[in-house]
Amino acid sequence: MAVGPTTRRRQLGADLRRLREAKGLTLEEAGARVGISKATLSRYETKEGTVKWPAVDALCREYGASDEERLALIELAKGSKIQGWWRSLADPIPESMNLMLTLEDEVVREDHYACMYVPGLLQTRAYAEAVHRASEVQCPEREVQHMVDIRMKRQELLEREEPPHIWCVIDEAALRRRVGGADVMREQLRQLLTMSERRHVTVQILPFSKGAHAAAVGSFAVLRGPSRELDVVYVDLLGGGLFMEKPKELDRYRLAFEYLSAQALDLESSADIIHRISKEL
Repeated sequence: MAVGPTTRRRQLGADLRRLREAKGLTLEEAGARVGISKATLSRYETKEGTVKWPAVDALCREYGASDEERLALIELAKGSKIQGWWRSLADPIPESMNLMLTLEDEVVREDHYACMYVPGLLQTRAYAEAVHRASEVQCPEREVQHMVDIRMKRQELLEREEPPHIWCVIDEAALRRRVGGADVMREQLRQLLTMSERRHVTVQILPFSKGAHAAAVGSFAVLRGPSRELDVVYVDLLGGGLFMEKPKELDRYRLAFEYLSAQALDLESSADIIHRISKEL
């Protein structure tokens, strides 16, 4: 998978921080040596905003980076301008979704635990419309359709020549919740079965019979980048979502997903329960 601008920007920030810490410099000390503020350097390292490549060049020289590493980081800085397909949309999108789209555009794998609804990447249009109408009760229909259009566009990443691996552990409750009515749910469950047959999509069902489990607090996704340090966790919240990337947070959610996958049914049994619930509708 080609490395995109978001991944390059995040890799650059991680590498700049690693070099500074190896040199034993504080943000203020390092910034003063190359004529940039502590706040600016902090922004560089936390992967926010644009970066000026001459500043990266100067920082690498102060940190004692090799010529090979310095030139590599300069190239990262030059190629880190984000220009995703969603930037051209006529209507604005929520900031949390903007970040999700930039990250998702370049992931190599997504691990989803879904306790309320089928994950967005596997939703049918009718199901997605019903979800948005229920969760955004005061939104006009035009906004609902706009958000659903974006969700459908997101799904195109599954059609890429080298798509990311989408691994979903779905709680039985999400299959039994009749979103949009019986017809919509039957279509959605058929879609789920069809998608689960793709080599890069894994669907496991966590049945009620398993009882308590490792993620009783709610749905989340681990967005996995080309390297472990570029992973991000997204947690569903009312009115938006929360992104986390601190090592302890990442480790906690990675481990939770491993437990959930271990508790969930195998692939064949998961398909069987989806079939069974579909017939009950």
